[in-house]
Amino acid sequence: MEANQSLLIYFLDAGPVVKAVMAMLLAASVISWTFIFQRALFLKRTRAEMKQFEERFWSSSDLTSLYNHIDKFDKEKSGLAGIFYEGFKEFLRLRRQNLSDQAIVMEGVQRAMRIAYAKELEDLESHLPFLASVGSTSPYVGLFGTVWGIMSSFHALAGNAQQATIAMVAPGISEALIATAMGLFAAIPAVLAYNRYSSQIDRLMNNYETFQEEFSNILHREAHAKPE
Repeated sequence: MEANQSLLIYFLDAGPVVKAVMAMLLAASVISWTFIFQRALFLKRTRAEMKQFEERFWSSSDLTSLYNHIDKFDKEKSGLAGIFYEGFKEFLRLRRQNLSDQAIVMEGVQRAMRIAYAKELEDLESHLPFLASVGSTSPYVGLFGTVWGIMSSFHALAGNAQQATIAMVAPGISEALIATAMGLFAAIPAVLAYNRYSSQIDRLMNNYETFQEEFSNILHREAHAKPE
């Protein structure tokens, strides 16, 4: 409680520039933590949905039935199910056109899955650039506030050079150093979260790419086994 009161006192006693820096870093920290928790829940749900769909896909003997089930009951066709849905929808559309060149069919399927893959990657990486920016710039913003506060303290000290004591400059320097501490407080969680989520996203996208290859092979066999 005393620490919180001290921080509040430091903030109230700081100059306008240092106050602006502290407020900016506090806002960045709050937004970062919001995105950190949001991304954690989103990635957890995405991994669970991926595992659930993989079980449904590999246990299904009829891809058309699985496609119809997703088309009818799944409101959000996202994740691995979304890639399957877009690929199989394109496969059915091209097969209905009675194309004799199966390579054209497979090229269209792969293109549709790549588009769905790109959309999934964009959704997964949402807010990560903000975390990266906070992690890389917050220490410098805090350092700017510290430097400005120290400059102001020494400028005030210069005006009272005949009575200069450490007691006169210490409060100003303490206030200024709080800005650096806040910059680190905002940056460290953002960097850790960014690295962790980037690693998780890489693993998810590797699974998506593997599924695309396996699904393409299945459709390739089906296209040649059942020519139209």
